[in-house]
Amino acid sequence: MAHDGQDLTLDSVILPDLLTLTGAAVAPVEAILETARGHVRDRVMADGRVSGALVEQNQFAAHGLAWLATYVESLRQMQHWATTLNGEGSFGEVEQLLHQIAFGEYLSQIHGGIQMNQGEIVRLADMGLNQDERRVMLTAEVEHLMQHGNNPGARARLVELMQERRAEVTVGRTGLDEELEMIRDQFRRYAVERVEPYAHEWHLKDELIPMEIIEELAEMGVFGLTIPEEFGGLGLSKASMCVVSEELSRGYIGVGSLGTRSEIAAELVIAGGTQAQKEKWLPRLASGETLPTAVFTEPNTGSDLGALRTRAVKDENGDYRVTGNKTWITHAARTHIMTLLARTDTSTDNYKGLSMFIAEKTAGTDADPFPTEGMTGGEIEVLGYRGMKEYELAFDNFKVKGENLLGGEEGNGFKQLMETFESARIQTAARAIGVAQSALDVGMQYAIDRKQFGKSLIDFPRVSGKLAMMAVEIMIARQLTYFSAREKDEGRRCDLEAGMAKLLGARVAWANADNALQIHGGNGFALEYSISRILCDARILNIFEGAAEIQAQVIARRLLA
Repeated sequence: MAHDGQDLTLDSVILPDLLTLTGAAVAPVEAILETARGHVRDRVMADGRVSGALVEQNQFAAHGLAWLATYVESLRQMQHWATTLNGEGSFGEVEQLLHQIAFGEYLSQIHGGIQMNQGEIVRLADMGLNQDERRVMLTAEVEHLMQHGNNPGARARLVELMQERRAEVTVGRTGLDEELEMIRDQFRRYAVERVEPYAHEWHLKDELIPMEIIEELAEMGVFGLTIPEEFGGLGLSKASMCVVSEELSRGYIGVGSLGTRSEIAAELVIAGGTQAQKEKWLPRLASGETLPTAVFTEPNTGSDLGALRTRAVKDENGDYRVTGNKTWITHAARTHIMTLLARTDTSTDNYKGLSMFIAEKTAGTDADPFPTEGMTGGEIEVLGYRGMKEYELAFDNFKVKGENLLGGEEGNGFKQLMETFESARIQTAARAIGVAQSALDVGMQYAIDRKQFGKSLIDFPRVSGKLAMMAVEIMIARQLTYFSAREKDEGRRCDLEAGMAKLLGARVAWANADNALQIHGGNGFALEYSISRILCDARILNIFEGAAEIQAQVIARRLLA
C-alpha cells in the first residue's frame, strides 16, 4: 500500500501509518464475520429458530464461526490496546512489533485458514463464503498487513529487543493501570521466590502444594480478591484477579489455581446465597480459613451437567442426605466445604431439578483424606496439574444441613452455577496466559544458553521466530482476557467474551508449551526439565472449565441466536 508515494515496509513503519493500517483492517474482517454468520445461520435455522440438531449437524462450520469471531474480537482489542498506549505516549517499538505481527498473522489466518488446533483448520469456504465474498476482506490495508506484518525482520527485531529487556516482567506494556502493575510485580516476585524453585519437585513427586504456601497466599489476600470489603474481602476488580492468576500460574498452574476454588465458591454465594449465607461463608472464604472445592462433574455426564444423577433427599429434620458419585474433583481432600450440585427433584431428568449446596466436611490428611461420614474418595493419577490432586468421590447418605441449601430454595442449582461461568472462564484464561508465559520464559532461556554449531539456538531464525510468535499470542490472549474482565467489572453480560478468551488462551498455552519443548529438543522430553511439566500442565487448559469444542459450541449458539 502506498503512502505519500512510498511503499512502506513494516520493519520500520511510521507510527501513525501502522495504527491507520490496522484500524482500517478491522471493518473488512467484521464484514466477513457478518457474512459468515448469515451463511451459518441459514444452515441451522428451522421454523424460524436455531435448531440444536442442525447446529450439531453443521458443527464444523458453527465452531469455525466461533473461532472467526474470536479472531475478529482479538484484533479489535489489539487495536484498542495500541490506540490507548499511543494516546499515552507509550506505544514503543516492542508494542509496535507485537501489534503489526499480530495483525499480519491473524488476518492471514482469517483469509487462509484458522488453526482451531493442530489437526483442524477452518476456512471461510467451510462457513459458506464464496470467492467473491471472501475477496471483500482484501482491501489494500489488509493485503499490505498480510504481506508485510508478520515478516522475518519484524520477528527477529522483536526477539532482539526481548533479549535486551529480559528484566521487564512482560514483553511489552500491558495497558493496565499503575496499581494493577504494582500487584503484578508483587506476585511475580512471590512466584519467583516461593513457587518456581519448588514447583517442578512438587510435580515430580506428585505432592500437594504445601499448606505454608496456602497460608502465605491467604495473608496476601488471594482468596478474597474480588469478595466485597463488607464481607472481609479486598473488593478488587476482575482485572486484578487476572493479574494475580496470571503471575501465580506463571510460577506453577497449581498455585495459580488455588484461588479459582474460592472465586467459584464466592461467586455462588454472592449471586445466589441468602444474606445469612453471605455473612457466614464469605469472610471465611476471603481469609482462607475455609478452603472450598467444586463438586459438579459425574462419571457419565462430562459437560452435560443437566444429566446429573447424584440425588439429595430431604429428611424429617429438614436436612439433606446425598447419594451418588462425582469425579474430577480438584483439591477435594484438604478442603472444608464443597459447592455440591445434586438433584433434589428426582422426578426430573434435566437441569430443572438440580440444587446447589454448601456441603461441610472435615479436611483430610495424607493418612485419612476423607474422614467425613458418608463420603469416600480415591485419587485420579494425572499427567499434570498435580499440585491439588484430582479425586473421585462417592456419597452414601452423606448429610448436608438444610440451612446450607444455597439460596434456601430448591431447583435453582443449574442457574446459580451458570452465573459463575463468566468469572471462572476469565480466570482460566488468565491461568492460560500464565502458563504460556512460563513456556516462553523457559524456552527463551534455553535458546540463549544452548549452543549448537558454534552459536546460541536463539540466533537461528526458526527458533527466534517461535519465541516471537509466543510473545505475540500471549499479548493477543491477554488483551482479550482483560477486555472480558472489564466487561464483567462494568456489570455487562460477558459470557461470549469470557468464552472467547478461554478458547484462545488455552490454545496459546498449549502451542507455546509445545514450541518451547521443541526448542529444548530431546532434553525437553526429559522429566528433569521443567518444560516437560509445563507441557503437561498446558494440556488440561483445553479441557477443564469447558472443553474447546463445548466452548466453541456455546460461542456459536450465542452468535447465531
